[in-house]
Amino acid sequence: MPTEHRFYATGKRKSAVARVWISPGSGQFIVNNTLADDYFERETTRMICRQSLELLEALDEIDVWATVKGGGHSAQAEALRHGIARALIEQDPERRGMLKRAGYLTRDAREKERKKYGQPGARKRFQYSKR
Repeated sequence: MPTEHRFYATGKRKSAVARVWISPGSGQFIVNNTLADDYFERETTRMICRQSLELLEALDEIDVWATVKGGGHSAQAEALRHGIARALIEQDPERRGMLKRAGYLTRDAREKERKKYGQPGARKRFQYSKR
């Protein structure tokens, strides 16, 4: 990929972090050195990671190259969508309004709550026994 027309951004969701590079091209979509259709097995995760490009109707005009770490496939797809949206703004700041209205620029900060000691889960308590 030529470096002079590449744009970089980071996307996050839960514990997943996506590093995204976009450049003008033919619509090639590579995640962790694998085609996105092969990397994401479920149709819903494939759809989620492409949403920001579909919104701008730039699916066949922009090449995406990304590395994703942490979390599950669903969180990785959402992190990828977040990173692509941020990179698209880096490329053209006028796209910000449309992506913001769609909610693709908001970092979904909900993380899993940790399990507390003396309990079976984060919030669940052991059953109370009166006798």
